[in-house]
Amino acid sequence: MDTIILSLLVDNTSGVLSRIAGLFSRRAYNIDSLTVGVTANPKISRMTIVSRGDDRVLNQIVAQLKKQEDVRAVKVLEPDSSVDRELILVKVMADVSNRRDIIAIADIFRANIVDVQKDSLIVELTGSQSKLSALLDMLSDYQIAEIARTGITGLSRGASDVRFL
Repeated sequence: MDTIILSLLVDNTSGVLSRIAGLFSRRAYNIDSLTVGVTANPKISRMTIVSRGDDRVLNQIVAQLKKQEDVRAVKVLEPDSSVDRELILVKVMADVSNRRDIIAIADIFRANIVDVQKDSLIVELTGSQSKLSALLDMLSDYQIAEIARTGITGLSRGASDVRFL
């Protein structure tokens, strides 16, 4: 199964997210990750959707999204010509005996410690999914209390295919 990262420009109106999610639901396509945020133009939002399937399914997803009334543009973010990132917050149980070790692991990944309590730390990291997975792997020897991930967001490299709406 292949993975596809799609960048959509959509109208920034109520119900758009529901209609896009409904399209996936009706056709039994899964959304692995979904992020949405307003663009420089407050009338337009950017959706980044990650999904998986064979070539036929992925081509069908793109074709169906392009038919949606609220969708202004659909772009496939190819790995070699785009930048994508994800944010993770990891709450790790930490006391005096292991706090320095956890901070050292965070430093290796250039992660930030954004909260310190007597019994825990919250580590923040932005990067590729493989970098985030590597951090979680290194922290697996410690008690991870909670994890929050934003999902992937991305843009294509360069200005050749920028769409101003």
